[in-house]
Amino acid sequence: MPRQRDITEEPLKTSKNDSDKTHTTPAPAGTALRHLKPRETRKKLNAGSTLPTSRLSGGSALQGLELSRKFYRECAAPAIAERFGERSCRVAAGLAGQGSDCLGYDDEISRDHDFGPGCCLWLTDEDFSAFGPELQKLYDSLPNEFMGFSRNTTPQGSPRIGVIQISRFYAQFTGCPDVPPNDVSWFRIPEHFLAAVTSGEVFYDDLGEFTRIRKGLLPCYPKDVLLKKLAARVFVMGQAGQYNYGRIIKRDDGPAAMLALDEFVRAALSAIHLLNKRYIPYYKWAFRSARALPRLVEAVRELDLLYSSSEADRQEIIESICGRIRVTLRDDGLSSISESFLVPQAEEIMKRIGSDYLKK
Repeated sequence: MPRQRDITEEPLKTSKNDSDKTHTTPAPAGTALRHLKPRETRKKLNAGSTLPTSRLSGGSALQGLELSRKFYRECAAPAIAERFGERSCRVAAGLAGQGSDCLGYDDEISRDHDFGPGCCLWLTDEDFSAFGPELQKLYDSLPNEFMGFSRNTTPQGSPRIGVIQISRFYAQFTGCPDVPPNDVSWFRIPEHFLAAVTSGEVFYDDLGEFTRIRKGLLPCYPKDVLLKKLAARVFVMGQAGQYNYGRIIKRDDGPAAMLALDEFVRAALSAIHLLNKRYIPYYKWAFRSARALPRLVEAVRELDLLYSSSEADRQEIIESICGRIRVTLRDDGLSSISESFLVPQAEEIMKRIGSDYLKK
């Protein structure tokens, strides 16, 4: 079967690293700084050390996003208000970007690196030039220990928190300091980068600049870009899963069959996210994210079964998953054909694209 590069676009990319909430105003100066101890030199957790097991009132383990929120409200916000007065209203705060804590997926295993009290403080370029270094100095002076946790930061993770220019925060993930200006710019951004840059929570943004860009990136790609990427994923599902996997099995090439299966699963997970109008996160969280999506629940359940199923059952499961995708495409008005093979379905999706650039 010939490969159609006009549909498949670029390969799914990986990275070396791993709806907005209601905003709150900074706590007034003088608010009691509870749970604090004098600042200590930052230390890495020893391999055999016992991790803190602080709990929320409901009994669940404290996650990084909640810890960050409490740290900001009880520690950072009062200090910023006291030092900077009216200018404190220009400092957006939250936790977003790389890391399982930003996705809400962190657990006790996650605490061996880049975990602990901290938050992002976002400034416009103008404000960063005016008082960014002074704000960073204040941030560095905040207690390193909070609620029984000490910040455990790696060299790779240190730029994720502290004072960050809004434009640089977005540009490091999207290549654009603002909302991408056109379909070409949008198309070049990998899904997991957009999942990261829109993750987490904004605790405070009175100025509104950080949130304006964030909202411009949500909930998903613009229509034509989404269709182009969806067509690519559906094409790979048909090519790798329905076509090549069975042929490779007949050749008794187990490793190659697993590669084809992996291509199918990765494309299917991406397609399911796109059909839910969501960005798929970094690969190790892709299944967890998919399990929480409202649409194609049974398809996700079947994807879960693929790796534990026999070779005889896998092809049947692949066809079932592809059938669910086909029905969803029909229901969404993205295809009008009943063809079970997904490659023609991908071509149907391409016909719905209005952009001349993305039709190529």
